[in-house]
Amino acid sequence: MTSGLSRSTPRVALLLLAIATVATVATAGEITIRIAPATLNLQSGGVVVTVHTDVPYNEIDVASVYLAGVAIDSWKADDRGYFVAKFLSDDVKTIDGLVLNQLNTLTFVALTIYNEPVWGSAEVMVIDRGGAASSGAATSDKG
Repeated sequence: MTSGLSRSTPRVALLLLAIATVATVATAGEITIRIAPATLNLQSGGVVVTVHTDVPYNEIDVASVYLAGVAIDSWKADDRGYFVAKFLSDDVKTIDGLVLNQLNTLTFVALTIYNEPVWGSAEVMVIDRGGAASSGAATSDKG
């Protein structure tokens, strides 16, 4: 006599396979990002600006990753397995159109390994603790 469990085993296996497949397909479209540091000081000696995403690490095509036109420098997985991108701080500080003493929206763009676009934006305060911007990229909001 065959138990009902063994009869349904192929169905359960197919369902589990379908769920696993859906869980590994990248989410194309808008993603959630967080940028660190949240305040970018043009006079700081910081080396990198880090973007934390909610996309699985193995699903990003690293050659396609940019932050406001700046190419990625390095990358890693965070402790939850999400993709983390690092950009050279000196490159980020020279992004055209940065406005001092205001929140500036920076957009992260990339392609997944499935060739699907992902993007997300976050705001960063830009300051120049030392006075006038030495890089010439940021403009003052004062008259």
